[in-house]
Amino acid sequence: MRYLILAAGLLAATPALAQDKPTLTVMTYDSFVSDWGPGPVVEAKFEETCGCDLKFVGSGDGAALLARVRLEGARSDADVVLGLDTNLTAAAAETGLFAPHSAAVDGLSLPVAWDDPLFLPFDWGYFAFVHDTTKLATPPADFRALGASDVSIIIQDPRSSTPGLGLLMWVKAAYGDEAEAVWAGLADNIVTVTKGWSEAYGLFLEGEADMVLSYTTSPAYHRIAEEDDTKAAAEFVEGHYLQIEVAGKLASSDQPELADAFLAFMLSEGFQGAIATTNWMYPAVIPAAGLPEGFGAPRVGKSLHVAPVDAPTVRDVALDEWLSALGQ
Repeated sequence: MRYLILAAGLLAATPALAQDKPTLTVMTYDSFVSDWGPGPVVEAKFEETCGCDLKFVGSGDGAALLARVRLEGARSDADVVLGLDTNLTAAAAETGLFAPHSAAVDGLSLPVAWDDPLFLPFDWGYFAFVHDTTKLATPPADFRALGASDVSIIIQDPRSSTPGLGLLMWVKAAYGDEAEAVWAGLADNIVTVTKGWSEAYGLFLEGEADMVLSYTTSPAYHRIAEEDDTKAAAEFVEGHYLQIEVAGKLASSDQPELADAFLAFMLSEGFQGAIATTNWMYPAVIPAAGLPEGFGAPRVGKSLHVAPVDAPTVRDVALDEWLSALGQ
């Protein structure tokens, strides 16, 4: 009887103990929290040390995150936003909704220097058009050649997707005042414009277009995970646009210390070791084991990048040109 009473007491206490565990909510893009994304690995690794419940909330694609943060404001249940990039950090900072981080930024492996007080990088890569070499052996080598060809492409909407926005910045950085003419040439190559990367890449794999906007690292997934060498990233002579993905702590967080702990963990081996073969990007800090065989260094010729402080102005002009050229 005493055993039964004791057991009943333990069972009754278990829910209370579970409720005492703090919850950290991280808002991110959908592919990050997918079964094949970094989310499950990161959640398990962080919960081993934090004494907390890490909760990921998917919110569409990267650019949609900022729209949701603006909409929710200080009422947001999120503590950390993970998945913006340097094309969006200045606009995100202007909201006044993010608080400074306290993490050290030593040892970063980014192609550019980093000194942002609000946002920390977790990975980076270069945008590229991916194609199937068995169907398109010799892809166009620049945007003008692509526009003059009958090669079909799938891209993402720059208003909801960070790759879509990155493409706008890529064309603008490469062509400046001639960007709208370049888009006019590309208009009839575009099969569809999707809200996010996952939908676009899925349609490409189903054979809906010859090429899809993705990353120079995307073929590494097919080589390593599928032992498939038929996917390649076309090298453009104009160069390729750099994306750096970041995370930041919301000022309204009711778990600020836990949020800081997560941001510090984000640059640790437990997080960074999962990036290459789950998010298929370059880690912000190279893990001790290095990059997996078959990943390779980026082959981009020239690296294109717009400084975060200039990105909002460039984006506005580039978006107007895109909308005008595509008649959207």
